[in-house]
Amino acid sequence: MTNKEYLGLALPFVISTVTQPLLGAVDTAVIGRLDDPAYIGGIAVGAVIFNTMYWLFGFLRVSTSGFSAQSLGSDREEDFYLSYMRPLLWAIVIGCLFIVFQGPIKNLAWMIYKPETMVMRHASTYYDVLIWGAPMVLLGYVNLGWLMGRKKVKASMWLQISSNVLNILLDLYFVFQLKMGVGGVAAATLIAQAYSFILGSALILLNISPKHMWRYRGLAFESSSMQKMLTVNSDLMIRTLCLLIMTNMFIAKGAAFGTLVLASNALIYQIQYVISYIYDGFANASSVFAGKYLGASDRKGLMQVFKISNRYAFGLGFIITMLLVIFQKSLLGFFTTMSDVIEMSSRYYFWLFLFTNVIGIGMIYYGIFTGCTYTAPIRNSMIVALAVFVIAYFIGTQLYGNHGLWLAFVLFSLTRSVVLYMYRNRLLERLFFEPDMKKNSRGVRV
Repeated sequence: MTNKEYLGLALPFVISTVTQPLLGAVDTAVIGRLDDPAYIGGIAVGAVIFNTMYWLFGFLRVSTSGFSAQSLGSDREEDFYLSYMRPLLWAIVIGCLFIVFQGPIKNLAWMIYKPETMVMRHASTYYDVLIWGAPMVLLGYVNLGWLMGRKKVKASMWLQISSNVLNILLDLYFVFQLKMGVGGVAAATLIAQAYSFILGSALILLNISPKHMWRYRGLAFESSSMQKMLTVNSDLMIRTLCLLIMTNMFIAKGAAFGTLVLASNALIYQIQYVISYIYDGFANASSVFAGKYLGASDRKGLMQVFKISNRYAFGLGFIITMLLVIFQKSLLGFFTTMSDVIEMSSRYYFWLFLFTNVIGIGMIYYGIFTGCTYTAPIRNSMIVALAVFVIAYFIGTQLYGNHGLWLAFVLFSLTRSVVLYMYRNRLLERLFFEPDMKKNSRGVRV
């Protein structure tokens, strides 16, 4: 793998993945043009509810991408089909459960966040519309993960960019032309989710024959492979659960500091999302190459993935920090015209500089480990990071208020990077040197 090959995959993934947080940014920016911070707060709380739901099962995209990439390296037909079939079944079941239990999920959210009356009203409007998109979102995760793992770069880009651009355009139309407010933002998102699911399914059908896939239905629940998938998915679910606990504690504490602080934190958090997804584009490239080299048992290739990943983890930190400094006023002004929210956000903006320079290894190495479907280190890194966050959260918020909250967030990000870096050699030893590594009848590591 050359630097050119890596960038050839990473940059399209950045372009496609960064449209997702930009969508959230546009949601916030559109609502930020209205005359009450409660609108921003309502979107923030509503978005966290769905982030909690979808991130918890984000393994449907991540693990699908890893297994799909490994099938690319192994070049076996049954792996080709089963890497899509197995997560597809999970997505259908989980998506339907979200619809069935939508009432209890909503009530639990109000118990956790305890938002002010107007914030709750707007968040409820947002939730009641978007909950119906849950099955389509999860099935969309599987579609996108499989396409990315197979290096279907153009298909992945078109799927993500077109659906998010549609969402943005509908946002603007529903809110500014039809004056639908928060309900308009939610309706725009639901329509875009339906579009993404339909287009993603069509792209899958261009690559997968349902008739051929049906031949392998008897292997879909094979014990050794299902155990491997369950192990990977449970590790990733624990990882996401830790992330969600941190996020929910962060949002809840911000809400406790008042609507103005909640709104300013929401703006900065949206910028953080964009930064994270830039790194995520490179993580996706690292994941695909790592999975491919693992499937082909190419240790030298995997070492090269680590080398190039290190280079971009640190280089991106410097570049993004410079952009944050240069465009601070423009970024905050993009999200809202409310001067009090901008002034409050400016007080905490510098925490983004620290975040940008500590998160790179944690994000990009996450891609390498998921591509290799060696997920225990990911789980462990998040458990340790959450423990550090909780300690810093209770001490920092008592001493420094909202600054203490952001300090805890940055320490969380730093810890996950440090722990994953420490697991680097363990990954190579486990995959290529351990004599007791078991394989099933088709040579797949378990």
